[in-house]
Order: sequence, then structure tokens, then C-alpha cells
Amino acid sequence: MGYAIQWLRSLIFNAQMYLIMPLWGLAFFPWALVDQRGAFVCCKSFSRYIRWTASWMIGLKVEIRGTPPTGNVLVAAKHQSFLDVMMIFTALPRGKFIMKKLLKYAPVVGQYAVRLNCVMVDRGKRGAAIQKMIEDVRAGHGEGQLIIYPQGTRIAPGVKAPYKVGTAVLYEQLQQPCVPVATNVGVFWPKRGIYRKQGTAIFEFLDPIEPGLPKNVFLQKLEEVIETRSNALNAEAGFHADR
Repeated sequence: MGYAIQWLRSLIFNAQMYLIMPLWGLAFFPWALVDQRGAFVCCKSFSRYIRWTASWMIGLKVEIRGTPPTGNVLVAAKHQSFLDVMMIFTALPRGKFIMKKLLKYAPVVGQYAVRLNCVMVDRGKRGAAIQKMIEDVRAGHGEGQLIIYPQGTRIAPGVKAPYKVGTAVLYEQLQQPCVPVATNVGVFWPKRGIYRKQGTAIFEFLDPIEPGLPKNVFLQKLEEVIETRSNALNAEAGFHADR
């Protein structure tokens, strides 16, 4: 019975989230169209709304640990669900994402991604995608907090996936600190499906990795710190990969 009730609560929560999203986007679009600040206010306020509704509709709270960066940095984050996108963006003053080009054409999300000056890349063309990222950095897209998902997509807790070289190339090109972010949100809000678990999803900003490391050393260190801390957060939430 408890599972059925939580599933129903999750269904209602998801339905209202996707219903409200286009209405919220439409309400802010005139401002966002003429001023980038409008796009930031829209996305941040919607993300806070989702955090609020998740807390009482499905019993899922969010805790931010560590110190979110405020300067020009590369933010390399563990990606497990849609919720971590919203929470990381909300925690940063001027965050922008490196995202797959296909999302540019998604309703609401795509239009606001363009207004936020996100970097669009074609994941199917590895060399061209890396070159495009470099060109965008040189054109000024590297200002603020540039958010990248080193594994390239959402990865469920306990699943291993390689860290891609594009993050290391950006780290080298930017010559800025890289702030890793660990999370256990996938324990509560999975990559697919309706059901959301009760609990506290944690997003933790870790110590920055200063510029100057060789690409292979940097990528190895990045993977080690994010995976080690994310696994610890998973265990804190009661999830263990060997179960």
C-alpha cells in the first residue's frame, strides 16, 4: 500500500511539473527575449518551485553541501536525473550548460538554453564536438560557471561509465579551476520512470582542481573524487552497488 501511495504521489508531482513548465516558460518569455536576466530568473524560479513541490508532494528534500563557486570556473558534475540539472543551476549565480545539440529543439528547454548562451554540441561527432566546445570557449562562452557532465549522460547509481576526454580538453583550454560535484539524487529520482522515493537528495560541491595538470592526470583525479564521493553519498542514502 505504501508503495502504491508514493507512486500515485509521484505521478501527480510529475504531471504538475510538466504542465507548469511550458506555462512558466511562456510567462517569462517576453522578458527573456529582450534580456538574458529574464531567462535566468525564469529557470531559477522554476527550479526552486520544483524543489519546493518535491519536498511536500513526494517527500523529497534537497541538501546542498560545500561552497558553490561564484567566479569563472568549469563545473564537472555527476549526472543522474533531471533534478540535478535544476539544483546545480539554482546553486550557481551564472551557470550555463554544455548540452547535446538535439535539446536545442526541445520545447521550452531549447529556447531558454539558447537565451542562457549554453554550448550546444553534437555528441555523434566526437572530434567536431570537442572542436566546437573549444571555439565557443574562445568566443566567450567560458565566462561564468560552465557546467559539463564528464560522462556525457545520466548514469544510474552503481553503474560505471567512462569519463570523456572533452572535459579534460576544456580544463586545459580554459586554464580555470574545475569544481567537481557529487550527488546521490539517482537513488531517489531515477533516470527513467515515474516513481520518486522519499528522502534527502544531496548535491556536494567538492574542492576545486586547480589548472595546470596534464589532461590524463586531471581526468583520472576528477573521476576518482566524483565517484568516491558519490558512492559515499549513495551509501548515506542506503544504496550499495553490490546489492
